[in-house]
Amino acid sequence: MTRYLLSFIAAASSTVALAQMQGDPPPPNLPPPHVELPGSQPVRVVPVTSYTLALIWTPQHCLHPVGGAESFACDRNTGTRFVLHGLWPDGEGKTWPQWCGPADILPRKVIAEHYWATPSPQLMQHEWAKHGTCIAGATPGSYFDQSNRLFYGLRFPDMRRMSDAPLTESQFAQAFAAANPGLEPDSIRLNLDKQGWLQEVWLCLDTSFRSMHCATPAMPARTVHIRP
Repeated sequence: MTRYLLSFIAAASSTVALAQMQGDPPPPNLPPPHVELPGSQPVRVVPVTSYTLALIWTPQHCLHPVGGAESFACDRNTGTRFVLHGLWPDGEGKTWPQWCGPADILPRKVIAEHYWATPSPQLMQHEWAKHGTCIAGATPGSYFDQSNRLFYGLRFPDMRRMSDAPLTESQFAQAFAAANPGLEPDSIRLNLDKQGWLQEVWLCLDTSFRSMHCATPAMPARTVHIRP
């Protein structure tokens, strides 16, 4: 198993995709987002002790219609790639800050500048309202600038090649880390559906936005399926 794992990581890292690059500009007539409110979710203003950078794997996300704030156009702008879900402040233990303050409608300029990473004005509005308002001193521009810097700084293993056969969560994390020097496997967590299909990759970051060990232990024996 060890020999297989090492050869698997070598194969994945030898075909690493380039870092994400910005693509087409946003459509000219994007509808403006509407205000996002907490609704039934609690408002929690607690200290930020770490962050999670959440990445959506579009082939799985676009398999079925997704409603609400997390909906976005599944077209050539999204394709088979990761898109940025958001940068989430975390707190101590299982408590995290959310909905920390009022959030005006995002300026069109901010949406246009960051649309390629997160191709949904409403999802961007949601991320700013629920998460960005909890970062001391943040503005919409600085919040999305930071999350986009992190996103575009990532490199990705050959996801199509990795989709050829199921692999464990530990194997996926090691391949992803191998594509990003300085990123440790235990700083990577996966969001899988009930059948084990990859939905999202979550990266654990400290308050300086550097890779850190995730507080929640990984489940290395879980089988991961990747939709190409």
